[in-house]
Amino acid sequence: MAAKSFDTAWLKKIMDPKSSGDLNAFLEKLPYHAGQTVLIAGGIAWAMAAAMGLYASVETKALTELRAKLKETAALQPSVPRINDVAIPKEEVEKFTNELKAIYRGLDIQANGSTIVITSATTARFTEFREAVGHVQNGGSGWRVSVEKLCVGRECERLQLAAALKINKVSVEKAE
Repeated sequence: MAAKSFDTAWLKKIMDPKSSGDLNAFLEKLPYHAGQTVLIAGGIAWAMAAAMGLYASVETKALTELRAKLKETAALQPSVPRINDVAIPKEEVEKFTNELKAIYRGLDIQANGSTIVITSATTARFTEFREAVGHVQNGGSGWRVSVEKLCVGRECERLQLAAALKINKVSVEKAE
């Protein structure tokens, strides 16, 4: 806007002391020109807009506070690595099973995937059975052995000694 095109007469008219009186006179005559129904509808619309604005500002403030608490809580949470079980390769289990068969000849030892099944038809082999189970527990580096089935004597269905030991390795993944 150039300085030459600025209308100073308009500015004088607005700044005139009578201008507030003119506004007051306009507002007093407005119900006669527009009608009271239109004014009431306009007032209700403005009141609703003000109420919605107030509600939005209160909710925005609450949301901002909640977001700050959430960030603070996330900052305090430690990063924990994830631990996963990884199945041992079938070939490694079979090789270990063959070594067990050579050591514990009185027991029936079978490899079934990553599970080693140790059985005996009589409880007279219990000492050897116990040692074989312990040998599997301490078998390989990083092995995590879980007992899937273990029964002795009358607890067993067909055989007198039976154990099924599932072998996994522990994998530790970095925390995100």
